[in-house]
Amino acid sequence: MDREQDEIQFMGFFGIFKESYNIVTSWRKIFSQITLALILPLSFIYLAHIQISELLFADIVHNEYMLDITPQGTSSYNTISSILSSELTAYTLFKIGYLIFFTILALLSTSAVVYTIACIYTAKEISFGKIMSVVPMVWKRLMVTFIWNFIIFFAYNLIAFLILIFIFSLFLLGSYNKTVVTLTLLFIIIYLIGSVYISVIWHLATVVSVLEESYGLNAMAKSQALIKGKMGVSVGIFLVLGLCFSGIQMFFENHFVIRKGDIGLVNRVGYGSLCLFLLSILMLLGLIMQTIIYLICKSYHHENIDKSSLADHLGGYLGEYVPLKTKDLQLEQYQV
Repeated sequence: MDREQDEIQFMGFFGIFKESYNIVTSWRKIFSQITLALILPLSFIYLAHIQISELLFADIVHNEYMLDITPQGTSSYNTISSILSSELTAYTLFKIGYLIFFTILALLSTSAVVYTIACIYTAKEISFGKIMSVVPMVWKRLMVTFIWNFIIFFAYNLIAFLILIFIFSLFLLGSYNKTVVTLTLLFIIIYLIGSVYISVIWHLATVVSVLEESYGLNAMAKSQALIKGKMGVSVGIFLVLGLCFSGIQMFFENHFVIRKGDIGLVNRVGYGSLCLFLLSILMLLGLIMQTIIYLICKSYHHENIDKSSLADHLGGYLGEYVPLKTKDLQLEQYQV
């Protein structure tokens, strides 16, 4: 993080990966502590939920099949129906509990990593204890941003669902088959582009929520303005990380969740441990890259980040400084 600010804007796709690697290796101890305390449990919860969901869902499918072949009104039917109802309730409660714990740990991890990168950037003294004391306060701001992102995504998917119903109704009419196929393909493309765009905005907004006074909708709006001009590299990083994430998940499902033959307990544990390690590293690098992209966008738009003012802002989480006004903070324009 020793680059001059006006040079950061020229960092490209591979430069971001290289910079992320350099940061991790240079500050190996502090990031190892963050990973063990937050990111490793986050990765474990995600992988464990896949395994548990598979077990619960397999029981539900089995009992649904047994219910279909059992005559109604019999004691067996009533027993199976009662068991199935309990399993569906347990599955739903498990999913809700998982989403709550995963979201909390994800926001805590984001808070810790973004705050750490900002402290490194401003040459501010950091320790694991200080980071963990700041995380709960930063987490509250991130939660507001997350809730607004959830609302936006929910509205986006609701509109997409209504459009899909309209297209399906055209298909039922039967006289516009070619048009329906074209509309369906166009709809899928637009929907995927929109989903990626919202996701990229959301990830950058999490950094804004930590490093600036803006959070919630204001952070989303700020993120949308910052990402202009750097959308290509941001989307590229997002897609690569997404593909790696999907690859790890598929490998875990094929070699741990779904046992093909008798691979042995040792091999199974080994595969699970490998996936846990890779997923933890991927999540850490992803959070670091989010912060680097934020700095790149700030530099690209010639928005000066005054290191002393940013350090004051970071210190304000610990009560070390009086929080600065937005106009005083770090976002004044400078000319190149």
